[in-house]
Amino acid sequence: MGKKVTVVGAGFYGSTTALRLAEYDIFETVVLTDIVEGKPEGLALDMNQSRAIEGFETKIVGQATGKNGEGYEAIAGSDVVVITAGLPRKPGMSRMDLLEVNAGIVRGVAEQVKKHAPNAVVIVVSNPLDEMTALAQIATEFPKNRVLGQAGMLDTARFTNNVAEELGVKVSSVKTLTLGSHGDTMVPVPSRCTVDGKPLADLLPAEKIEELVVRTRNGGAEVVALLKTGSAYYAPSAAAARMAKAVAEDSGEVLPVCAWVDGEYGISGVYLGVEAEIGAEGVKKVVETALTDAELADLKAAAEAVRTKQADVATL
Repeated sequence: MGKKVTVVGAGFYGSTTALRLAEYDIFETVVLTDIVEGKPEGLALDMNQSRAIEGFETKIVGQATGKNGEGYEAIAGSDVVVITAGLPRKPGMSRMDLLEVNAGIVRGVAEQVKKHAPNAVVIVVSNPLDEMTALAQIATEFPKNRVLGQAGMLDTARFTNNVAEELGVKVSSVKTLTLGSHGDTMVPVPSRCTVDGKPLADLLPAEKIEELVVRTRNGGAEVVALLKTGSAYYAPSAAAARMAKAVAEDSGEVLPVCAWVDGEYGISGVYLGVEAEIGAEGVKKVVETALTDAELADLKAAAEAVRTKQADVATL
């Protein structure tokens, strides 16, 4: 206890993340902010009233914020800041369609984090994820290891669920991995996928594995198309909360995240989905894993695709 975490944005994603973090009962305070006056305060009150039922002591504080930074003093001293602020996708939209509008939002938030929580680890979840992570680092001017994005955990969880459903097995028996970007150049890694320790390739034909890979790559769009309004938040919030927990506990856990890559896999100078050891300073180190030649080629292609887009965000 004694730790403080802030979640910026009190939409479905942000509010669910805040509640998950509070229910871990490892933080003294969870701050939930939003630009809609009364919304974060009301949600915080509701969550606090659940403490006696769920048995946690973490205090949730709701705080409305203004365009000129009003209210952001509430995040002062945060150990972790999770940025969920931004518009969600609508049916037919790609993540890149959100680039310009969300860039303005994320830059504004990041500048306030720099001012009020200069020692925080920042976890970005706003889309397009890879670009917004790069922008948050530019705006905060934090060391690159202290700014990371939530993508690989979610995509890996989707891949795992798809495999478990296809084979009719327990989710806990399936191990999968996705790297690359959170989008079209996502790189699921079938060579690292096992079921009860057995290689996935021994259990499913290549064409079926490819179907599951495609479904994983389009996992967010599948949810958006079904919902009609809004986008996924239960699985994404679970991923973001677990990353924040790893930071708060300085766990050293190896998780698939969007991290700054500087030499690993022969790739340098880009935020990319990789496995990384997570702790109190954010990314302790990027962990290279064995890939097939085809998977490594796909990862390098993903790096070049996102590199160009990330270079563009510096002016947004």
